[in-house]
Amino acid sequence: MKDINGRFEELYKERVELGLMHETSGGTSSTAASTQQGVDPRPPTSSLPTEEAVYGRGEDKKEIIKMVSSDKPIEANFGVIAIVGMGGLGKTTLAREVYNDKELELLKFEKKAWVSISDDFDVMRISKSVLESINPSSSSLNSLNEIQGKLKEKIRGRKFLLVLDDVWNDRESLWETFKSPFKDSARGSKIIVTTRNEGVAVTMRSFETHKLKTLSDDECWNLFMKHAPSTGMDTNALGKFRERVVKKCGGLPLAAKTLGGLLHYEPKVDAWENILNNRVWDSTNGDDILPVLRLSYRHLPPHLKRCFAYCAIFPKDYEFNEEELELLWMGEGIIQQSDEHLNLASEYFHHLCSRSLFQKSSSNNFKYVMHDLVHDLAQSVFGEIGFRSEEAISMLPKNFERTRHFSYISKHHDGKNMFKDLQKLKSLRTFFPVFMSPYRQYNPEYIDATIIFNLLRHLKKLRVLSLERYFITHLPNSIGGLIHLKYLNLSNTMVKSLPESTSSLLNLQILLLKDCSRLLELPSKMRYLTNLCHIDIKGARSLKGMPPGMKELINLRMLSNFIVVKEKNFNLNDLRNLRFLKGELHISKLENVSHHNQIREPVLKNMKDLEILLLEWGSQSDGSPNEEVERHVLEMLKPHSNLKELVIKCYGGACFPSWLGDSSSLSNMTILKLGKFKNRARFAFNLDVELT
Repeated sequence: MKDINGRFEELYKERVELGLMHETSGGTSSTAASTQQGVDPRPPTSSLPTEEAVYGRGEDKKEIIKMVSSDKPIEANFGVIAIVGMGGLGKTTLAREVYNDKELELLKFEKKAWVSISDDFDVMRISKSVLESINPSSSSLNSLNEIQGKLKEKIRGRKFLLVLDDVWNDRESLWETFKSPFKDSARGSKIIVTTRNEGVAVTMRSFETHKLKTLSDDECWNLFMKHAPSTGMDTNALGKFRERVVKKCGGLPLAAKTLGGLLHYEPKVDAWENILNNRVWDSTNGDDILPVLRLSYRHLPPHLKRCFAYCAIFPKDYEFNEEELELLWMGEGIIQQSDEHLNLASEYFHHLCSRSLFQKSSSNNFKYVMHDLVHDLAQSVFGEIGFRSEEAISMLPKNFERTRHFSYISKHHDGKNMFKDLQKLKSLRTFFPVFMSPYRQYNPEYIDATIIFNLLRHLKKLRVLSLERYFITHLPNSIGGLIHLKYLNLSNTMVKSLPESTSSLLNLQILLLKDCSRLLELPSKMRYLTNLCHIDIKGARSLKGMPPGMKELINLRMLSNFIVVKEKNFNLNDLRNLRFLKGELHISKLENVSHHNQIREPVLKNMKDLEILLLEWGSQSDGSPNEEVERHVLEMLKPHSNLKELVIKCYGGACFPSWLGDSSSLSNMTILKLGKFKNRARFAFNLDVELT
């Protein structure tokens, strides 16, 4: 019996390590895990529509526009219109439709702004978001008094339209403080509020409230069919499922899209029967997660379940880009790249998109976001292995010994209390700050030095460590003791170099040093980090060159820049070994090649996955280019025929190599840019063309 109990304990630990928590386990240990206590600040978003077509909201849209156009007498100069409805009904989509309607142009709003709110009605953050929307030059203001004073000045006597999306606050005092700058606006101004709670409309004293209803059966079916397959099943078979599908969706647009995305991958009648007859539709788990979302999760293959659940480290409404999430998956070991599957992470990401679990951001076409209810699902299945802090003082969860992943929303100055007792999390794998506003170079974030120099050395099992954006000038040598580390992000910090002990991180796969403008050098023994597959040093403009032995890093898939060094440390030939590089590569300081015999063989010919190549020369120390050497260098840098875009800057050769004029050598290239030639007498032109 003792042996059996011991084996059960081992299996439980393995389940926790793998992230295979029971899907009804209640959510993360963050103080914001519940809607009652949570603080989920949303980033400023625009009103750009994300849907190609909106189903069943034509009459609702007309009604809201009528309210916006109303000149009905009200006590204040501005009127509040509330759109009320449960999660997943499409309140935000409806508000976007109204905000972008051309009919509003006739109302001549002088100022327009859109702000996402979520759980935390932070008056200063929201006021600043509104101000930056109507006056971007005001971003340097940092006190509530300054911000609201400037906002009042910009709004005074002007007619404005403001959308506050997803409001939960029902504290009248916060609302009274927020609205004070708008009192001197022009009559006819409007504030549209979307909320799940009708009490919010009362608090904000809305003069009109529009209760959003569910979609009709026809509208729900049409939306479902947009996301489900129309082929592989005859019309009669589809018709038999119609009644059951619309009943399961309950008139919720989110449910219709999610179920359609799920059945998109199941074109057979039997598969549809099994999904629609699943007992999960009738089960209750004491939470507000839609059955269709839970079912969609259950039908994910195991590898996608882990990828999806991990997204709970982000707070609600956090906008992430594809590469950011894929690199985190790799850093956690959730995804193992291989030579045969270079784009495995991307495949997984787009599978989750196709199932409507991720959706395009409305403010940035390159970013994605999860619907609140989808985020609740991720949080539910992530369980106690994730601890997300959104308070200035972090309190460890009750069962903290199970915690593997720690993320937190940065508060600009992150002190000791943010990380209180974190050293107790002996098995912690993730240390990840989240920033809810765009990066600004002259407004850095700060973290208590004791966290970097004392706390981190105790977290021996870390796999993912991010310190991006913090005003950090150097790191302790103890970082070399984090031997399990796979992901290190120091982007937008002030580091000038990395400790030599960094070369001991033999498991490191991802090194992010983007926009480290003061970085002068990389570790001299970086060649020992043979598991590296991603190095981003874009924007590290002070970096002198690449360290010796780069040719040993044969697993590199992404290298943003390769900086050539001269004389005895000449390293351009190292690139020849890095044949798996893909995407974009910038080779700079090519003027450091001083002799023909330094490059005797083609360097890039085996890089078949490279799509964009930028070749750049600087000025010679004596001011004059070596024409023959530069021509020879360009000859040896002939890319693979798969290349799509080529940029050549500051070239000083006597002529161009033959391959540049050979259509068969560049058969897939669509963009060619040539410019800033040193030899202006010979090349008195710039070329920037798209090839068809």
